Amino acid sequence: MKDLTIALENRPGALAEMGEALCRAGISIEGGGAWVTNGQGVAHFLFEDGSAARRALEAAGIRVLDEREVLIQRLIQAEPGQLGKLSRRMAEAGVNIEVLYSDHHHQLILVVDDMASGQAVSDAWTRSDRSPDVMTRTPSLKFKEQS
Repeated sequence: MKDLTIALENRPGALAEMGEALCRAGISIEGGGAWVTNGQGVAHFLFEDGSAARRALEAAGIRVLDEREVLIQRLIQAEPGQLGKLSRRMAEAGVNIEVLYSDHHHQLILVVDDMASGQAVSDAWTRSDRSPDVMTRTPSLKFKEQS
């Protein structure tokens, strides 16, 4: 999975054009969001094949600013404070979370400044009692207990 940072014009139809370009290439968005900051449109979207998404967008004249690896983490939704706890662990390891959003499977997507350290924190989190590690996603998107 890859996160693409995409520059969008701040005008009606810019997001539609992006979606249409991806549709023509048969590429689905797996998660992300778009907003306007200081008058400029910016989007972060998650793609299974970031390179293919980048090619499709650039062929349509849409600027891709960056393509980056992501960390994917699941939080326990019923337990308040999960984001704060995971973010604190990242901070204590010197990892800056630069982008955060969720995907269509309710997983937390993180773009960080230090993938190696971020991955180590993420792996430790998954092994800890603070992660829903007793649950695993099956292809049918249902959950089952691990054995």
